Amino acid sequence: MTGAGRVSWREATVLSVVEANAHARILTLSVPGWEGSVPGQHIDVRLTAEDGYQAVRSYSLGLAGEGGTVEIGVDEVPDGEVSPYLVRDVAPGDALEVLGPLGGYFVWREEDPSPVQLIAGGSGIVPLRAMVRSRLAAASDQPFRLLVSVRTPEDAIYRDELESVPGDRGVEVAWAYTREAPASWSGHVGRLDAETLDAAVWPVADDPVIYVCGPTGFVEFVAHELVARGHSPRRIKTERFGGL
Repeated sequence: MTGAGRVSWREATVLSVVEANAHARILTLSVPGWEGSVPGQHIDVRLTAEDGYQAVRSYSLGLAGEGGTVEIGVDEVPDGEVSPYLVRDVAPGDALEVLGPLGGYFVWREEDPSPVQLIAGGSGIVPLRAMVRSRLAAASDQPFRLLVSVRTPEDAIYRDELESVPGDRGVEVAWAYTREAPASWSGHVGRLDAETLDAAVWPVADDPVIYVCGPTGFVEFVAHELVARGHSPRRIKTERFGGL
C-alpha cells in the first residue's frame, strides 16, 4: 500500500456502475499498475471535452488495499461539471483518466490502538466505509463507532452493507435522519444535534481519534461541537466537499 507519493495520470476502464441511490452511483474501475491505497485516500478524475477543455474532481475511495481495481462513490452535484456525467452517462467499458491514490492525512492505520469515531454526512460515508471494511478485514480489536447522517433512509449509500455489520465485530453503527426516518424510528429527525452526537460519539475520556467527512457546513458544525465537548482538535481529522 502507499501514502501520497509520485503519481501520474493514467487511463482507467469502468468495470461496473451500480446505483447507490437516486442521485449517486458506485463505480468500479480497473487501473493498470494500481499500487494499492490506505483507507481514507482519494483519487482525482479528469474528463476532457472534444474541444480540449478539462475538468478535474476528487472522489474518495470506497475500498482500500492492493489489487488492480478501485471503487469510488459519486453523488451528483447539480450543475456540476464531472459528477452528472459519472452518475448519468458513464458505462462499463468507458475510459477515464485518474490520478492517485492521494492523501496521507485523512487515513486510518490499524497500528493506532485508539478508539475510532467516524462521522459521515451524506456521501461522506465513502472514505469512512473504506475504513470500516479495512477494520473488519484486519485482525484488529480496535473499537469503531460510525455515525451516519442522511436526509432519508433511501439516501444512504452502503446502507444495507452497514446495517449488516455484526454487532460483535467491534464496529457500532448509528444513524441520524434530517428529513425522514424509517417508520419504526423513534429518535430525533432534523439536523444533526448535540444530543445525537452525545449519544453516538465516544466520550472525551476515551480519547478517540475522530474522522469527520461531509459537506462543509456539516463538518464545521460537527468539529465545533466536538471541540466544545472537550475533544482535542489534534484528534479530529476532517475532510469536506462542496458548499454549505
